[in-house]
Amino acid sequence: MSTSNPKLRFIDYSVAAGVATIMLNRPERRNAIDMATRDELNEASQWAVADSAVRAIVMTGAGGHFCAGGDVKSMDAGERMTAEAGRQRMRSAHVGIKALFESDKPVIAAVDGCAYGGGFGMALLADMVIATPAARFCMSFMKVGLVPDCGALYTLARSIGLHRAKALMFSAREVDAQTGLDWGFVNEVVPAADLQAHAHAIAQNLARDPSLALALTKHAMNQSQHSSFATMLDVEANAQGMAFTSDDHRAAASDFAAKRPSRFAWV
Repeated sequence: MSTSNPKLRFIDYSVAAGVATIMLNRPERRNAIDMATRDELNEASQWAVADSAVRAIVMTGAGGHFCAGGDVKSMDAGERMTAEAGRQRMRSAHVGIKALFESDKPVIAAVDGCAYGGGFGMALLADMVIATPAARFCMSFMKVGLVPDCGALYTLARSIGLHRAKALMFSAREVDAQTGLDWGFVNEVVPAADLQAHAHAIAQNLARDPSLALALTKHAMNQSQHSSFATMLDVEANAQGMAFTSDDHRAAASDFAAKRPSRFAWV
């Protein structure tokens, strides 16, 4: 069964086979995010996280581009914005950012064309990034006198290392999908014609994974970036204790004992 929400103007939101798709749909602006799009993105992200029928999330963009970042045309160039107004503008965007990054559910970014500025930051919120050969990634903030956002100050260095992250942010250099694959922030590069099908196939496999074990693993891995070895051993023990009690574990152990194929094997 597939469902969609016609309420949104700039986001196409649909759910099918346990996978929510959040598609930015302003192709004439390369899916740049203005205030209205930001509000809809917040809403769609919260729907996907809250819906018990959703077990995995795909973020993508319409028209051959992922997201050009914040819509500079929507930023008032005629009147100087106050620092407090700027902070509030960003804090309002944090609703969707936090919902996706902190979700129990796996998130996949399917990237074609440009992922610039906040668009690059959004891709880095995902647990996996699938890109086409035409994908281009750029921390373009310095070109417009701004600071990296959408969580990029946290996620980029953890993906590629501090010095590479600084270089990308300072220079606003564009990198291609192959470089992203080599550096580790892209998981796979696939032909553009296969992007959506491949990303959704991965999402459907993730949707069939044991949900408690996957959520515990995701949160533990995110925590591991700033925790000690001893702390992570405690996290492992606590998480494993919970996983041992799950129906998924008992069913999988029964399958193993009976020499039946694993119900959680990817196809």
